[in-house]
Amino acid sequence: MNPVHVGLLADPASPTDVARRISDLQPRGEDRDAWDIEIVSESFTTDCEDVNTALGRLRDQARQHDWDLLIGLTELPLRDDDGRYLLTKTDPERLTAVLSLPALGGLRMHTRARHAVRSLVGGMAEPASRDEHRVPLPRLSGRWRLLLGMVLANRPWRLVPGLKSALVAALATGAVATVNSTVWLLAGSLSWWRLAVATIASIALIVGWLVIDGELWDRPDNDSAEARERSRLYNTSTLLTLTIGVSICYLALYVVNLAWALFVLDPEVMGRYLHTSIGYGDVFVLTWFVASAATVGGALGSSLESDDAIRAAAYSKREEERRNRLANHSK
Repeated sequence: MNPVHVGLLADPASPTDVARRISDLQPRGEDRDAWDIEIVSESFTTDCEDVNTALGRLRDQARQHDWDLLIGLTELPLRDDDGRYLLTKTDPERLTAVLSLPALGGLRMHTRARHAVRSLVGGMAEPASRDEHRVPLPRLSGRWRLLLGMVLANRPWRLVPGLKSALVAALATGAVATVNSTVWLLAGSLSWWRLAVATIASIALIVGWLVIDGELWDRPDNDSAEARERSRLYNTSTLLTLTIGVSICYLALYVVNLAWALFVLDPEVMGRYLHTSIGYGDVFVLTWFVASAATVGGALGSSLESDDAIRAAAYSKREEERRNRLANHSK
């Protein structure tokens, strides 16, 4: 039996990584033709509103290679003419299909992508099942599933090393504040809800600063409802990504400051100095307050970060890079 030559055209970064992990994919059943999968990492999507444009670019790529089937993997959301978000759409006549990875929901990405690609290849490889179809997401839960996939595709935990200068500034601020008697008095005078508000405000401040400093806020290209919806989706995913990344930094800062405070401070000695009773429980409250204050101080250092570290959290910036790559490729 002759193998079926399958092309996987993947957007750079995460889609390419997913494609490489499923490059050993084979059909189930011994009586099926084997699959020979070739991976090409190249941008082919730029606009989440037009799935037909993506299929058109896939058809252009198929003409340049000796592939029986072609599947495109993109990290962008895809919408049909009815405005519904899609997981996949196929063109059976030209044996091409496009798969939106964030529509898989983000969790167990490689397992779900493997299952989706196997279904697409198996369906298009069988002449009797070559019907044009699309797989829309549920109207109510589909947007939240897509949003989760977009946030996880942004990999917010990778924002932590990208904010190293902000973390250094925050750690320096926290180290000094921990041994300051005025800070002890302030921390002891605050109720738990004020400390919680300080935490939320400090995280919101640094997220807002990163959005402004990195110019991450996406604005609609035009006044259409589709463009406004796209901007809302992009901006929401960016804000959630930054909030998760900064929150991870906040927790790391708290742990480091707590270890520092427990190492250098003796609550009994500090209590005598402040003429009050202080125990180790107060050290945890102090560290909580210091983490919030140090996060605000670290926001000043975040403007020194590499643009790549911050802009990677924004879908709109990565789409801008795709446009530039496609424009250069077409020249």
